[in-house]
Amino acid sequence: MSRMKFGAFLAPHHPIGEHPMLQFRSDLAFAKHLDQLGYDEFWCGEHHSSGWEMIASPEMFLAAAGEHTHRIKLGTGVISLPYHHPFNVAQRMVQLDHMTGGRAIFGSGPGALPSDAFALGIDPMVQRDRQDEAIGVIKRLFAGERVTQESEWFTMRDAGLQLLPLQEEMPFAVASQVSPSGMTLAGKYGAGVLSIGSMSSAGLMALPTQWGFAEQAAAKHGQTVSRDNWRVVLTWHIAETRAEARAQAGEGLMRWHNEYNVGTLMRPGAVAYKSPDEAVDMTAFSDGAVSVIGTPDDLVASLRGLMKLSGGFGTVIGFAHDWANRENTLRSWDLVARYVIPEINGYVAKLRESREYLVQHRESFERAGAAVMQKIMGHEGAAAALKETMAAQTATTGGHTPDLQMEKAR
Repeated sequence: MSRMKFGAFLAPHHPIGEHPMLQFRSDLAFAKHLDQLGYDEFWCGEHHSSGWEMIASPEMFLAAAGEHTHRIKLGTGVISLPYHHPFNVAQRMVQLDHMTGGRAIFGSGPGALPSDAFALGIDPMVQRDRQDEAIGVIKRLFAGERVTQESEWFTMRDAGLQLLPLQEEMPFAVASQVSPSGMTLAGKYGAGVLSIGSMSSAGLMALPTQWGFAEQAAAKHGQTVSRDNWRVVLTWHIAETRAEARAQAGEGLMRWHNEYNVGTLMRPGAVAYKSPDEAVDMTAFSDGAVSVIGTPDDLVASLRGLMKLSGGFGTVIGFAHDWANRENTLRSWDLVARYVIPEINGYVAKLRESREYLVQHRESFERAGAAVMQKIMGHEGAAAALKETMAAQTATTGGHTPDLQMEKAR
């Protein structure tokens, strides 16, 4: 496996109440912040109902984000393909790729909210088949083909893109929940995977077997899949101490769960929490907990355990939320960038090794230093200059000589 990449997934999940225009601007500032911290990917989704998720066009939002960022990859997480004509999706993704300087990632899904499909008059039973059909068409268009195809929901007549993606091959990713359908679709087209189901205990425990579905489908269709293109979405809130993380995240976590998961979506089996402490305990510290609310060390331990459990994946995507206030939320992402990413990827390993080597060989370095000083003192001119320098240092430090090696040499 290559070094792990890190990214963020902005559904978004914002409590209702803040001015939408200012919230959009805040989300753009968040993308810029992640870019400056060195994160690899930024994803945002498409939703048309629920109130909490107000980005209707990820392509439009990411085009704006591209103007505020320089290097971070920008992924549609996801475009719900059954809601759109495939030709228009392909056109918008090509434009996004050019507007962001070749940083676009095409992520697709069948549509997550039943209320969205209902509003558009789409039968939920056909959504996954339509996603499959649309991906096949879009890949052909990206390859420069002209496509003639008539479907129950779209028609194309000798349709070809007049502009191809800026990237030689735009990265693809397919959303995957707990069922094997997403993984199977990724294998069929040799695409990457965005495992959103990993935010639930059932989805997390299914990871060890999920990748097998992608490999089986890839073999069946003559494709290949790589774990480096597997993205796993997790939730966390990180602070300097566990106590601070609990205090910062508890109220917002309880509100998110009670108002969104229970009150808005009415997720099966979801029960409202009675206190912030109960919300944190059940989310991060109970059996089967899937979130990390704690310190950078806690997240490092969790990621290493997840890598072992899953067999390995390429990118961890943190789910963006408003559990904490804006200041502490940005601080959480900052702590991950400063301490978790370098620890997971070994960026500081050689620094520790260098320090330990110096400590373990201190006597050798001291002997060498003493020999050098003895050589200097044997030279009349050098010795005189050294004594003048030491006298000046002694005068400025009140009689204290800071260099013990020089004192020994005298």
